[in-house]
Amino acid sequence: MAAWRLRTKIFFPQLCRAFAGRRCQLAAERRDAAPGPVSRFCPPKTSCHDWIGPPDKYSNLRPVQFHIPEDESPLEQKLRELRQETQEWNQQFWANQNLTFSKEKEEFIHSRLKAKGLGLRTESGQKATLNAEEMADFYKGFLSKNFQKHMYYNRDWYRRNFAITFFTGRVVLERVWRRLRPKQKLSSS
Repeated sequence: MAAWRLRTKIFFPQLCRAFAGRRCQLAAERRDAAPGPVSRFCPPKTSCHDWIGPPDKYSNLRPVQFHIPEDESPLEQKLRELRQETQEWNQQFWANQNLTFSKEKEEFIHSRLKAKGLGLRTESGQKATLNAEEMADFYKGFLSKNFQKHMYYNRDWYRRNFAITFFTGRVVLERVWRRLRPKQKLSSS
């Protein structure tokens, strides 16, 4: 068991370095006038990894700043672009969904309070709320009304993740092949 741990401690970091690449450059440095990330998060310029930023205030998802290595292959570029496109699609869906949810929730609360003859504030000045059973009616109705939209979202989400997983496997095989392939010697004439 100790021998296995020792091998893992030696081999694993080498394997990680083999896949990480030698030179680094951030996606933000090589992107030409592309729209910026949702948040203003900016990782250090010397970073060689993807960085995950703070949650977006509309979608509640954490945006990713993708690292672009200088020696990025066309397959690696395709994978990164697919991941970026998926992130933007996901951010947009959840920002719209959360906005719709909040708006409809407020309308539901206002209509129920009005039906009870209550105002938006209690006598003590606090915001008036509904009990859990009444809110359960809203949640059930909202989910039922948006069932089709969520079903299409889940279908597309799985398709995108399978594509990303497939391209990730291809990139890993490409990197392994690049590392194992014998280097061609320069011939001097």
